[in-house]
Amino acid sequence: MSQGTGGFGGLKPLQIIGDGEQGLAAPVGTPVAAVAEGRTRAKVIIVGSGPAGLTAAIYAARANLEPIVLGGYAAGGQLMITSEVENFPGFPDGIQGPELMDRMRAQAERFGAVVVDVDVDRVDLSRRPFLLWAGGIEYEAQTVIVASGASAIWLELESETRLRGRGVSACATCDGFFFRDRRVVVVGGGDSALEEALFLTKYASEVVMVHRRDQFRGSRIMQERALSNPRVKVVWNSQVVDVLGEDHVTGVRLRDTATGQEHDEPTDGLFVAIGHRPNTGVFRDWLEVDGKGYLTIHDETGTRVDGVFVAGDVHDHRYRQAVTAAGDGCRAAIDAEHWLAERGLAEPATASAW
Repeated sequence: MSQGTGGFGGLKPLQIIGDGEQGLAAPVGTPVAAVAEGRTRAKVIIVGSGPAGLTAAIYAARANLEPIVLGGYAAGGQLMITSEVENFPGFPDGIQGPELMDRMRAQAERFGAVVVDVDVDRVDLSRRPFLLWAGGIEYEAQTVIVASGASAIWLELESETRLRGRGVSACATCDGFFFRDRRVVVVGGGDSALEEALFLTKYASEVVMVHRRDQFRGSRIMQERALSNPRVKVVWNSQVVDVLGEDHVTGVRLRDTATGQEHDEPTDGLFVAIGHRPNTGVFRDWLEVDGKGYLTIHDETGTRVDGVFVAGDVHDHRYRQAVTAAGDGCRAAIDAEHWLAERGLAEPATASAW
């Protein structure tokens, strides 16, 4: 809901940022980060600045919770290494991943969120206010939203890093459309790789699966589907040792794991599907994780620690989409606001406040 812009006779009203002794007064419209530097206490602290974290920040800020976002040194999440995003609603012509994240951040800051680009080093969730340490500073929060995401596991090749967004991807759902009638390579042998390969057959003329062993590790039904698909070709006992191309991918160099012989495989795209690693390290001593290391949620977005909520890829290893992460961020912020209001720590928000 948009607010009006009533006149004030040429004088700008004051906005109060922070609370208690740390509240700061400044004219409305002053960049929050410029006046809120040093604020370390908040009703809500959000860990992560991808689509989940920044959407949570937008909703929390609009509910007057004045959130602090500890966004990480590599702020913005995986969309910062994504080129064209065509499946996020509202952008019919597509949008560059970094631009989308910049817009989300600006929107969150417009409503009063403070985003600090530091990694969280450790936390103490044993009592409230919860304590978080980041960049050598101690932060206090009445509630915490964990939206630290998950990172794709890469091959750790210089050429792979250089060509990310130029034919190298870790998300077929995100980027498969760009490879219509092209030849692509998928690296991996688990269910994720098999799912990626099958999805890509909707677009690519041929999908070459490269696996370092002589059989897949994925479920039998997924193996059968892939091996019976006429568009899927498998190269066994091989690993990618180099990605070829200057400005875009033109091929991959494969090494036989048994003989050591190498050969080049022409391709227009390389999809790395060897897994994701949830960014849960500092929370593992406090919150439950599943067998894959992802956070376990209770009652929609909650955790076993009352007042700690979860959003995005840090728990979701099924969908892993920007739009589903954003939806999670919305839900977590609303749940955090309700939690605070029930304990008299925040004014109950009306539907229009969101």
